Formats: sequence, structure tokens, C-alpha cells
Amino acid sequence: MSEARELPPLAQLLTLHEVRGYLRRWHSRGLAVFIAVAYALGSMVLGGMLVLARYPGGYSVEVLWGNALGLQPWNYPGLLIEAPWGFVILPYFATVSMILVSAGVGLGMAVAILLSVELLRQRRSTSGRPAASGTIAGLTPAMIALVTLGACCSTTAAATAGVGLVAQASGSSVNNLLLNNWFLGAFQIVVVYVALIAQELLLRMYGDLFPSRDPKSSRAPPLPAPIDRRAFLSGALRVDLAAAGVTWLLTVLADWTTVNPSGASAGLWFNWVVEHAVVGVFAVLAALSPGTVRDWFQSAVGFSRRWVARAVLLMAAWCLAGWVPPPLCGSGVEGFGNELLGAVGGPASLGAVSPTLGLSLGLLFQWGFQYLLLGGFAASVAVAPTVTLRWLTGPEAGRAREGDDVAVPTPSASPAGAASR
Repeated sequence: MSEARELPPLAQLLTLHEVRGYLRRWHSRGLAVFIAVAYALGSMVLGGMLVLARYPGGYSVEVLWGNALGLQPWNYPGLLIEAPWGFVILPYFATVSMILVSAGVGLGMAVAILLSVELLRQRRSTSGRPAASGTIAGLTPAMIALVTLGACCSTTAAATAGVGLVAQASGSSVNNLLLNNWFLGAFQIVVVYVALIAQELLLRMYGDLFPSRDPKSSRAPPLPAPIDRRAFLSGALRVDLAAAGVTWLLTVLADWTTVNPSGASAGLWFNWVVEHAVVGVFAVLAALSPGTVRDWFQSAVGFSRRWVARAVLLMAAWCLAGWVPPPLCGSGVEGFGNELLGAVGGPASLGAVSPTLGLSLGLLFQWGFQYLLLGGFAASVAVAPTVTLRWLTGPEAGRAREGDDVAVPTPSASPAGAASR
């Protein structure tokens, strides 16, 4: 039995079925491994895990089980290798995150390179089909940009500018991230994985346009949707939702660098689960696969569960983009209205909460893209899910291109058509 029949559509999406299948059909797993190894070596050199220099003496290997102060336990057990040509230090979580990120970059960049090669071949033979060439022309650069987003975050993690960018996006500080450097590894893993899921969806939508596609596939090539104002706006909104949702989820991990989750209050857990996890996960799913989310809301199965989901989304949207009364905002549940009152000097009796980031670009990003954008989108879906998600798919996405997770069978010829031929 094939993997496509064993796994449900959502599991295929999460396990990158199309990305791995594309590499397997091209017999290019070695290319992915080469890119992953090269990226890992570059990350080790730039991150200080691999230092090339002349050292007297021979080879030695030492296992590091911890330090005297008990700080940064995520780095242990570690491995220190000394040699005449330099030394290698492998902290535990940094090594694990480097391996995962390198594997993701290898997969994504290998597929992008193969699609670029196929595009160059097709440009010589598809001069009479400008629509298809125009559609594919923008495909490979978009996927390369998505994958190199995670690569850029990883290779600049040792630089102050890179840490500052991550701090602004996650609502933390540079000093806090340098002290709790495990968050940088988690940030890289999440960004690269989301980029690979986006690449998986792009392969599902456009992969059939390549002749190297699996000949046994029953899906018909999708028709390119017109690039008009609605398509541009829906695409921009999906990108914004994905970026805001991912960074909003990572804010929970940033909070855990300063607050012990085991001793957190009920208000903080409500903030993390409802305001962050529910809204963030839903925004990322809707941005990557709006057709799947819309079909779930339209299905006849789970009527009560859909209404519960809409009620939870509406409550989370109100807490996020609205105002929370003082008894709750004092326990960690707060929204845009509370921070706005705190920024203008409002009294605590009205629910004013001082912004943790202060007046900065990070605060403006949090207010505009996380509080207002995510909260407004959650409220819109809670009130009118079908209309909102149909608009998010873009023009003509519901029939020809929205095959985020649904296969489109090839139509067979009708008897009348056969007779006319």
C-alpha cells in the first residue's frame, strides 16, 4: 500500500509528502544531503561551533555534563572535540536544532533548484503558452525566498542584528535571547518548517504543470488564476497572517524564558492557550490552506464542534483586539485596548496595562500585525467563516486551484464528445 493511501491528507501535508516525492522522482536525494551538510558546516563556522586553527597536541574528546553554576541546562550534555586543526563544540539543543534546520534547508533548496532547472527547460518549448510560463516564472523565486528565510535567521543568529530582529518579532529583548539561546534554535526550526509546508502546498497547486510530475497522478493541471487586485490582496493577507501567526506563537516561547510555565497563573495560561495558541494556529492554517479550513466549516459533520470553535475564536478575538476588564487584565489577560490605555497614561482602574516593549517598532508590529490583524481575522471568521475564507482563497481558487489538500480528477470525455470525434 502506498504512503498516499496510508496517511490522511493532513498527515501528508505535515510530513511533506509532495516535497519528498518530488526529490524521489528526480533521484536527487543526494543533492538535498549535500546542501544540508554544506549548510550545517556554514552554520557551525558562523555560530562558533567549529573553529579552524592550529593547536598543539593530538586529539581529545570530552563529554560536558554541566557547569558549576547550573546555568543553561539545554546545552548539556555537550561534546567537545579538540584536534590539531581546531576544535568542535556541540551543545545538546543547539546541535539538535542545527540538524533539523539543515535538513529542512536541504529539502527546500533542492526542490527549488530542481524546479529552476525544469523551468529553464520549459521556457525553450513553451513559447506558445505564455500563461503557463508566466505562472511558473514566479514560482521558484517565491519558494527560494521562503526557504532562505529560515536559512537567513540561522546564519545571522550569532550577529547582534539577527538577534535583535528575532527579539522584535517575538516580543522579547536581545539580552534575554542571548541568555536563553535555546529560543533562537526553536525560532529557526519553526520558521523553516512553516516555509517547507508552504512549499508543499505550492507543489500541490503547481507541480502538475511540470512534465517530470509522476505520470500515475490523476490530478489535472490547475488553471492559473488571473492576477488582479483581489488576488494580490488575498495573497498579501495570507503572507501577513502566516508571519503574524508564527511570530505570535513564538511569543509564548519567549515568555517562557522569563516565566516558569509550571508556576504560571491561570490568567497567563489563558493568555497563552486562547489568545496565542488558538488564534496563532488558526491563522497559520488558514493562511497556508484556506480551502481545508473552509471545507471544515462547511461540512455537515461536527455541527456542535464548529459552533464551539466559532465561540472560542470570537472570545479570543475580543480579548486580543478589544478590551479586558480590570479583574482579568491584572492576571495576565490583556488586549490591544488595555495596552493602548497604558500607552497614553490611562489609570489601572480602567484596565490600562503598560506595554512590555515600550514605544518602538516592535510594539507597532505587535499592535498592527498581532493584536489587530489576528484578532480582526479571528472575529471575521467567527462571524462569517464561509465568506471570509472564500475571499482568502483568491479568485477562482475554489475550483481550479484551491487544491491545497484535495485532488482534482481528470474529467473524462462524454459520449457525445466521443461521437463527434
